[in-house]
Amino acid sequence: MKKLYFISLLFLGVLISFQTEAQQSFKKVIKFEEFEKLINNKDDVLYVVNFWATWCGPCVREIPDFMEVNEQFAGRTDFKMLLISLDSKSDLSEEVLPFLKENNITTDVYLLDDNKRMNYWMPKVDKSWSGSIPATVFYKNKKKIQFVEQQLHKEELLSIINENIRL
Repeated sequence: MKKLYFISLLFLGVLISFQTEAQQSFKKVIKFEEFEKLINNKDDVLYVVNFWATWCGPCVREIPDFMEVNEQFAGRTDFKMLLISLDSKSDLSEEVLPFLKENNITTDVYLLDDNKRMNYWMPKVDKSWSGSIPATVFYKNKKKIQFVEQQLHKEELLSIINENIRL
């Protein structure tokens, strides 16, 4: 009986640790107006914003490259990467948080719970956006610099960043 109790406590500890680590990168569920506040700064920071979802194959394939690039720029005050999940809010606990943990997501993650208003906010991100993901947008000093509606590989991502940041 003591072994069962100990194993249960150990399992509970692992589960809590799993949730805590995933929750460190996950910030909160937001609406589009809150997203705008995140990137509408005149602070000389290059914001790399990736719209993605756990159910999107190309999104999942590009995440390791994004995390590698994010690590390269870690500690810089003029760079910030944000992952904006378009998963359903109801999938947060069962899909999104486990995905963040399993994939060692190190950047800030927000879940954009505004799917009913996509026709309103998508053109605000980029007028040409068809709605496909992954989609990545680059902002600096309240201005959109570039929009890419496809999977980005490490070299492409680095090229865009290096064009828009002090080296």
